[in-house]
Amino acid sequence: MMEAEKKVPKKSQGLIQGRVSQVSIEGFRNLAKIENLELPQMALLIGANGAGKSNFIRFFEMLGWMLKGQNFQEFVQRQGGADNLLYMGAKVTQHIRATIRMATHKGWNDYRFALTHLPADDSLIFVEEAYRYSDKSRSGEAPWNALSSGTREGQLPLAIKDAPTPKGKTTARTVTHLLRQCVTYQFHDTSPTANIKRAWDVTENARLRSDGANLAPVLLNLFENDPRAYSRIVQRIQRVLPIFLDFVLEPNFGKVLLRWRSKQGDKTFGPDSTSDGSLRLFCLVTLLSLPGEMLPDVLFLDEPELGLHPFAIQLVAAMMRSLSATRQIIASTQSVTLVNEFSWENLIVADQIDGKAHFRRLDEQGVVSWLELYQIGEMWEKNILGGTPE
Repeated sequence: MMEAEKKVPKKSQGLIQGRVSQVSIEGFRNLAKIENLELPQMALLIGANGAGKSNFIRFFEMLGWMLKGQNFQEFVQRQGGADNLLYMGAKVTQHIRATIRMATHKGWNDYRFALTHLPADDSLIFVEEAYRYSDKSRSGEAPWNALSSGTREGQLPLAIKDAPTPKGKTTARTVTHLLRQCVTYQFHDTSPTANIKRAWDVTENARLRSDGANLAPVLLNLFENDPRAYSRIVQRIQRVLPIFLDFVLEPNFGKVLLRWRSKQGDKTFGPDSTSDGSLRLFCLVTLLSLPGEMLPDVLFLDEPELGLHPFAIQLVAAMMRSLSATRQIIASTQSVTLVNEFSWENLIVADQIDGKAHFRRLDEQGVVSWLELYQIGEMWEKNILGGTPE
């Protein structure tokens, strides 16, 4: 195999640097008003179809676009315009507002913004944007640092250089860095035209794309530069797919296609001859096994159980629990099997009431007696927890 150009940096995974600890959202799709929702280090969003789980994840996807530099309007247009992002449309809702609190070991970094609808081109502009840092060792919360309003793109990235104080620059950098890295991984597309079935440039190997498209170059990078991580991925796949022997990653003119070999014979299989469930398994196991420097601080997983065997779901759950020691994971799920692998403390229940999403954490008093009779996923299935169709 030829050497991948972007090697895996050799540094330790370390402790988590920051996480989203609390969020308030108003006016985004069916998230009409979510107030001060506390997010654990490992969160599972459960609820019926249309309850708002995916919209919650899409909200953080929007944040990533807002803070990656002059890309917010592109996001709005990709979603079909601002009317599609506002609760019940622009005739009912004119604004999207949000406050996000990020916790570190020293204190809290807060970011808030308000967007308003521009009918002329069905876009959104910023009418408020502010940030602050509050030290845990001091009482009270710090004042907000306001940014320019009336802009079509977020101004927080500019504050990294333009903030009037060093502390302000540090806070802007921390908030921007963390929210830029909120990545939503969804490995659902395994259709004949899916990106994962293409050959990819071997240099696209620093991080796994949100749809898993560049899985082959990422694996090639690990094979050549972090063999322990690569072997761990192979061994974990073999636990669920016993016929799997190894990947066959052979670059051709600077591109590499995802291929693998079975323990039964010498035939190699490409993505077109691999089952949908196996492709998703390859992506999930690789993602959850990556070295820390190849991962964002916050990972969003949209229904990771799709197409997986129950034993594979259990393996994925164990990997999620392990990774959540150093990375925050927020996943939406419809799987009772997956929920059974976690504690009630990890759950956030989503219900839709009169067209509005409602999110709530569980309390110990409400579940502890039931846990003597059922697993937590069974309690959800029996509608003890809510989060089921009415």
